[in-house]
Amino acid sequence: MNIRKEKPKDYKAIYAVVRDAFDSAEHADGNEQDLVNALRKGTAYIPELSLVAEENEKVIGHIMFTKARVGENVVLALAPLSVLPEYQRKGIGTALIKEGHRIAQGLGYGYSVVLGSEKYYPRVGYVPADILGILPPFEVSRVNFMAYKIDENFREVNGVIEYAKEFGIE
Repeated sequence: MNIRKEKPKDYKAIYAVVRDAFDSAEHADGNEQDLVNALRKGTAYIPELSLVAEENEKVIGHIMFTKARVGENVVLALAPLSVLPEYQRKGIGTALIKEGHRIAQGLGYGYSVVLGSEKYYPRVGYVPADILGILPPFEVSRVNFMAYKIDENFREVNGVIEYAKEFGIE
């Protein structure tokens, strides 16, 4: 398996991977693949942090981190993470997250926030976001709104996260 930055030639395959991954997901709204396309066109998009996992030149997974804000601090929003159903539970999502964190630290980001499974994300170090001073802009169980401190030396943050407008969260 190879993990690399997405390229325009991957967009169609990424769309299918995201759609298929969320088709069987426990919590999905059905437009995750369209969100990826919208985020890619927005100001929160970070090309270095939109990654694909490929095997034999086939895109089998995708992760996207985009800019968000907590007060005056820029943090990352991890959304979405997608792996084709037949490749799930093989460590591909974990590998995408870890590579994303590695790149993000090199780019100077201190935190990543995710709304997701309380069974999955803690395995890669995510904790309830309020522990790290980050609050959600909507009602959600604290066990599903999580954050990860990418850089232990990064300054503390405190406040409500503001997502990119493409997420449609007021």
